[in-house]
Amino acid sequence: MRLPWRSGSRWLFRGVVAVCLVVVAAAALQIVGVLPKLNPFGTDTVDRSQPALLRSIRDLSQYHAASGDYQVVIDIEKDVRFVPDVLAGSRTLFVSAGSVNAYVDFGGLAENAMVVSQEKKTVDIALPKPRLDKPNINHERSYVFAQERGLFDRLNSVVQTADQQQFYVAAEQKISDAAKESNLEAKATENTQKMLVGLCGALGFEVHFVDAPKT
Repeated sequence: MRLPWRSGSRWLFRGVVAVCLVVVAAAALQIVGVLPKLNPFGTDTVDRSQPALLRSIRDLSQYHAASGDYQVVIDIEKDVRFVPDVLAGSRTLFVSAGSVNAYVDFGGLAENAMVVSQEKKTVDIALPKPRLDKPNINHERSYVFAQERGLFDRLNSVVQTADQQQFYVAAEQKISDAAKESNLEAKATENTQKMLVGLCGALGFEVHFVDAPKT
């Protein structure tokens, strides 16, 4: 015959062992990263920040249709009057590379610049003339190729750093002039027309390019 207190003690002992096993298992899972660490005094983070407000919406109406890469050699010579070149003066050859983008701005289209016919499935478009962006000089590909300086200029360069800003300004102007003289604008018009033909053609419309309406 089993005594009641012995039977109760056995169940109490089994309960303690079960709790210990649960604690050990939880600790093991925390070590391997399966369970998060249990900390009754842990810190809870609550984000009460207000959502970001959209302050402005900018409609992109420019279609960049073509880009040209250019390289120019700047040859600048500085002479000092009545002083031999061996004593004063300089001549610098500066190589610069840059690119120019040609784009079509649809933001300036007049209301009658595009006429759509639903019956004929045609679109008449007065395409604006392309424009050229400001040249983008590639500083990694721009450098002084050669330089000749007089004695005084060489001595002055020992204590002063040469300013290359004038060469970059000259290169930017040369590249801008080269872009205007090339067929970059014509290429931009051609590429823009192809884009519009493909876009409208996918919608079942035939595109006709017409002259800008007279105002």
